[in-house]
Amino acid sequence: MPQIPEKIHELTVGQLSARSGAAVSALHFYESKGLITSRRTSGNQRRYSRDALRRVAFVRAAQRVGIPLATIREALAELPEERTPDRDDWARLSEAWRSELDQRIKQLGRLRDHLTDCIGCGCLSLETCVLSNPDDVFGEQLTGSRLLPERRRAKSDGA
Repeated sequence: MPQIPEKIHELTVGQLSARSGAAVSALHFYESKGLITSRRTSGNQRRYSRDALRRVAFVRAAQRVGIPLATIREALAELPEERTPDRDDWARLSEAWRSELDQRIKQLGRLRDHLTDCIGCGCLSLETCVLSNPDDVFGEQLTGSRLLPERRRAKSDGA
C-alpha cells in the first residue's frame, strides 16, 4: 500500500483508490451519491481530503453488511459538516441498523430453507410459496396464479 506523506492533505482519486481499496469508478459513484466530496483543481482534477479515507472505509463496511447506500448517506448526513465518522459514530449507527439486519437474516434464512422446495415443485403458488408470497400475504384473498388476473379484472370493473 503506497504511503502518503503526512504533509499532503489532499489525495488524488488514484491515491484514494490505492489506499482505500475502492475502484476509481466506485469513488466517482460514491461522490455522485453524496457519500464523499472532492474539490476540483484549476485543471478540473478531483482532490479529496484525507478524511475521505475513513469515509470510504465506513461506506464499504456498511455495504458489506448489506446497508443500502441511501441509509449510509443519511447516516453520514447526521454528522457535523466535514467530520469523519469515528468509532462512537459506527457503534451508534450499527446499533440502529441491527434490527434491520436481523430482519434480513430472518428473511434470508426462510429463503434458504424453502429454496429447494421451490425448485422441487416449480409451482410458485401464490398461496403457499414463501418466495412469491412471503408471510402468505395474499393467501387470505385468493389462491394460486388467479391473483394477478383478478387484480386486473377488479381494476377494469372499477374504471
